[in-house]
Amino acid sequence: MASVKQVQVTFDCAAPERVARFWCEVLGYVVPPPPEGFASWEDFDRELPAERQGSAFACVDPSGVGPRLFFQRVPEGKVAKNRVHLDVRVGTGLVGAERLDALEAECARLIALGATRVRLLRADGFNESCIVMQDIEGNEFCLD
Repeated sequence: MASVKQVQVTFDCAAPERVARFWCEVLGYVVPPPPEGFASWEDFDRELPAERQGSAFACVDPSGVGPRLFFQRVPEGKVAKNRVHLDVRVGTGLVGAERLDALEAECARLIALGATRVRLLRADGFNESCIVMQDIEGNEFCLD
């Protein structure tokens, strides 16, 4: 049996490059270099058939540790809660007021990027506090 070597997380969305660039800002990810023979992703995109232009975009962790994020255009909009979501880990190891302060500071930064705050889930004796948010196309994620 083969073992998994890498994981890619794929987002269905309306505007792949816009959503990818949002997540670059959230996570400190970067856009990978264009394919060999192309000076830019725009040059590569122009070579695609018209119906495929702007249909996909990706970003990667510059350290190579985190998964590649891939964004693909789909015709339908988001209609229900995500079955899978990202946890953006900004409060790891923090508890109480110190954790809430870290979460609130990151929440404010992400709202300035276009994210939406949904709700604060307060610590309950089992789980620490987290903030449920949505990206610029409404995909849920948690500040954890």
